[in-house]
Amino acid sequence: MHEQMVALARRGRMKSAGVKHLAALVGVVCLAHARCTSAVGFALEQQSASNAGYAFAGAASVEDASVMFWNPAALSHIQGTQAIVGVHAIYGHASFTDQGSLSPAGPTFPLTGGTGGNPSGLNWLPNAYLSTHIRPDVSVGLGITSPFGLKTDYPPDWIGRYQAVSSVLKTININPTLAWKVTPTLSIGAGVSFQYFDARISNAIDFGAACFGSPFGPAACAAAGVVPQSKDGLAEIRGDSWGVGWNAGAVFDVHPRLRAGIAYRSAIKHEIQGNATFSNPSLPAPFSLLTAGATNTGAQTTITTPDSVSLNTALAFNENLTAVSDITWTGWSKFRELRVRFDSGSPDAVLPANWRNTFRFGMGLGYSMNDRLKLRTGVAYEQSAIPDAFRTARIPDNDHTLVALGLNYKTSRTGSVDVAYHHGFVRHASVNTTVAGGGTLLGNYKVSADVLSIQYNHGF
Repeated sequence: MHEQMVALARRGRMKSAGVKHLAALVGVVCLAHARCTSAVGFALEQQSASNAGYAFAGAASVEDASVMFWNPAALSHIQGTQAIVGVHAIYGHASFTDQGSLSPAGPTFPLTGGTGGNPSGLNWLPNAYLSTHIRPDVSVGLGITSPFGLKTDYPPDWIGRYQAVSSVLKTININPTLAWKVTPTLSIGAGVSFQYFDARISNAIDFGAACFGSPFGPAACAAAGVVPQSKDGLAEIRGDSWGVGWNAGAVFDVHPRLRAGIAYRSAIKHEIQGNATFSNPSLPAPFSLLTAGATNTGAQTTITTPDSVSLNTALAFNENLTAVSDITWTGWSKFRELRVRFDSGSPDAVLPANWRNTFRFGMGLGYSMNDRLKLRTGVAYEQSAIPDAFRTARIPDNDHTLVALGLNYKTSRTGSVDVAYHHGFVRHASVNTTVAGGGTLLGNYKVSADVLSIQYNHGF
């Protein structure tokens, strides 16, 4: 028997079990962002506490230097030199209800484990901006932000562990910008983005189920104690990349009381280099051949972040009251699949995605109570990029609505503080996803998010 199994391994048939688990691991780097927060796909909107008070619809109001993230041309309307530091406390909540998930070994072996608790929890997101004039009609700025990110952690024994355990995505976007006031009513601007992308994901591997589906057969595996859900391993992919993109925009003062802006942010292609690592259980010979394909290896994948176009307006009814609006289109349809290539020579692992382009619609109001205090509120509706058939435990996202409140308080002649709170109401998100080597996760997510933002603005 042992000699037959060795012969099978040499011909590569036993290695297929490891290949399946590499495929299961692919729900990875790109799908790792985040989404038990309050944006779409794996994008983060929390780049400014002042705009958060408008539910991110207030770019055309041009209230501080953080506006450069949404429209670099708006820098020409910022007076003097300004520095901003901000932080956002993002508390995401997601709860999963199982509705008949199936183990990789099929219905004979029902999955055990809990429902995952709250995989999102509390996360922190900082950002910073600096702007100044180099000529009366030319401004420059620098924004340091994190426009994409995620952190979701499930317990290692939860019911969906073969599809997702940990998903962490971090980005740093360094974005110098230049704005030119062409005429008293027209400004244009552009910037370059140097973006760092770092990701880590993991999921469990059911080597007991792999044994039952291998040439060993269920009887031999059961006799050796290698049964489904009794011999789990852990697979993890880590990788990072630098990419370069650009953004541009224009601001029009249509009327002394009406301002409009249009902006574009490009896609950024990331060639991610990393490693796939495996923590395998101890299996008796000859069943240890099952882990032959689950060996540490280099891994590469390509991820392209979406491009976006936004149109926004600000209408001042009087000296105190201003209405703002925003429509943003985001090109998520570039993400058709995620393909991971392995240095070990294993076949590419491919995860279909078929995401779709989205629209976001937002509006808000700002009211100046006096010379020191301004109040803000806003609401926004965002479409989900993820079709129901391709939703996963890593991103249980769906269409959602944001409701926001905020304020700006001048602490001195040169300093002010912005505070904002917004809540994300997310439609229930069903999951019915089958992954090779990972079984079928079938159930429903309830998702929401609460975000508290604060920033300090200082003029020089």
